[in-house]
Amino acid sequence: MGIARLALAGLAVLAVLALIVFGARSLIGALDSSEAETAAPSAPAAGSSGASGDTPEKIPTVLVECVAERCPTVFLKVAGGDVLLNREMARGEQAQSFDAKVDVVLTDASTVRVRVNGAPREPGGTGERQEFTVSREE
Repeated sequence: MGIARLALAGLAVLAVLALIVFGARSLIGALDSSEAETAAPSAPAAGSSGASGDTPEKIPTVLVECVAERCPTVFLKVAGGDVLLNREMARGEQAQSFDAKVDVVLTDASTVRVRVNGAPREPGGTGERQEFTVSREE
């Protein structure tokens, strides 16, 4: 009777380990595919169709560029949808979205340069938190 209990406990441990490994692999796969989907819309559209320069370059709905050494948390989210960015940025790093409507939260608006539909947005004051929504011009 004792060996049967040990065998059953061993099988239970193996089943739990298999579930953990399967779950970790699924999570890693999901994170990799969501990063690829997020990066795809931010690629410039000019010249990608093979046309001979008669297609104008697509302007992002919002473009956020870090101009300080370190920019505190920048948050971009498709209105009513997916979170595109929620992290700190380093100098020169950019984040953009071509979605029709994007919610933006800047922890320190003075550390970033923002362009809305290609037009520069007035910079915020030092330490000023800004929350706004931008929409694509049609």
